[in-house]
Amino acid sequence: MAERYEVRIISQVQKERLMARLHSAGLHEWKAAIHGTCVKFFTDSESFKGMWEENFEPMPEWIRPHARLFAVSRPGSRVLSVLYEPLSKTVIVQDCDYYGWIKSIALALVADFLEDVPSEHRRFSVHGSFVDCGGRGVAIIGPPKSGKTTLTYGLLLDERNNFLTDDWFFVRLAGRETLAFSAEKNSYIGADLAQNWPQFAKRLEGARRDNRERAIIDVNRFFGEDRVRTESTLKLIVLLTREKGKPALRKLSPQEAVRFMAKHDFCNPHQLVRTRAKLRLRKKFFRELFARSPLYLLNTIETPAVSLERLKKLTRQID
Repeated sequence: MAERYEVRIISQVQKERLMARLHSAGLHEWKAAIHGTCVKFFTDSESFKGMWEENFEPMPEWIRPHARLFAVSRPGSRVLSVLYEPLSKTVIVQDCDYYGWIKSIALALVADFLEDVPSEHRRFSVHGSFVDCGGRGVAIIGPPKSGKTTLTYGLLLDERNNFLTDDWFFVRLAGRETLAFSAEKNSYIGADLAQNWPQFAKRLEGARRDNRERAIIDVNRFFGEDRVRTESTLKLIVLLTREKGKPALRKLSPQEAVRFMAKHDFCNPHQLVRTRAKLRLRKKFFRELFARSPLYLLNTIETPAVSLERLKKLTRQID
């Protein structure tokens, strides 16, 4: 299995031809509600179907879909293919054996849909985690393997902090406030979480794992219903890097933060469309977002425990 994938844009005619064949294959179907967007999922995989149902809130069947995602296998093929038709918001993923990419592509599909919908209160997505601290929260954003999940769950060892998301959230810039909304019903995490935080080991026992040793966890059971939030107010942003010889922590200006995000592909490998227009739109959003909250760059080259202590000191500044 490749370590990354490429998205190929297809025409409406190509999409219709593929869908005609796929609809005749008797696929499982399930509608998910992802931040008010209806995504209809089609798959021939029992495993993907089960994980999708655990991962996302269901959408009533009578709601027509805003977007469609197919995850199917082809006889005799193991070559991953991701095809996207932007006008109808239809993604066709062929020969993928990793659910993590399926759910991330679904979230990228919603992000692309929301970017294209003109609105007075346009919503944008952030590929990052969010921890709520009494109604006010911290966003943790970083490139893959920079320690985002590890630090998120490190903060959540403190029972005064609440879970909103460990992977992806949506943002509304409302007046002077920045509102953050969860994207998923439950969390898809690696079973190695307990290597850094053994306090979570018992809670992970019995979790059904996939071929990447990852599992969907019921966050209400994992943390307790009183510690799970679906929305919060953003008050602090911490970007992560992992660079030898660089300062452990420093404050950033909004301009520096936007340059960091652009350099690292917005810390999001799951973007369906990367045009100049989309680049301008995303830069504009992050300029506005970063102008609203204190910004820091945390270098996670230290041990997780040391990085966590630095992060904790920052969260104590949240007003």
